[in-house]
Amino acid sequence: MKKQFKTKGVEVEVVELKNQLIRALADYDNLRKRTDLEKEIWIKFASERILVSLLPVLDSLEEALKHLQDQGLAMAVGEFKKIFNEEGLEEVQPKAGEEFNHEIHEVIEVEDGGQKDTIAEVTLNGWKFKEGKVIRFAKVKVFTGKKLTDK
Repeated sequence: MKKQFKTKGVEVEVVELKNQLIRALADYDNLRKRTDLEKEIWIKFASERILVSLLPVLDSLEEALKHLQDQGLAMAVGEFKKIFNEEGLEEVQPKAGEEFNHEIHEVIEVEDGGQKDTIAEVTLNGWKFKEGKVIRFAKVKVFTGKKLTDK
C-alpha cells in the first residue's frame, strides 16, 4: 500500500526526487554504455597496433618460405595468418591483370603498355579489417596503357 502524504509540498518533493533518481539512473546507464564502447575501441586500437607491427615479421617469413620449402616455416606463416584472421583481418591479394582499386591498392610504380589502370605486378599483399579499414595497402605496379612508342 502506498503511503499517502497530507501535504502537497511533500508530494511535490517526492515527485521531484523520483524524477532525479530516474535521470541519475539514465545518466549512469549512458555512462556505462559509453565506457564499454570506449573500452572496446581501445582494445581494438591496441590490437591493431600490435598486428601492424607484426606484418613485417610475417612478410619476412613469407619471403623466406619462397626460397626454403620448410614445413616448420610454412606452419609458422599459417599460424600468423590464422591469428590475423581471428583478430578480424583479411589479406588483400590482388592479381596481375585485375583493375587497380585505390581503396585497397597503392601504386609504387607505373609501367608502359598493358591495359590502362590494371595491375602489372604485385609487390606486397595488403591487409584490412573485415569491416573495411585498411591497415596496409597492397603495393602494386600498374600499367599506363601507353605503348613505348606513344608520346
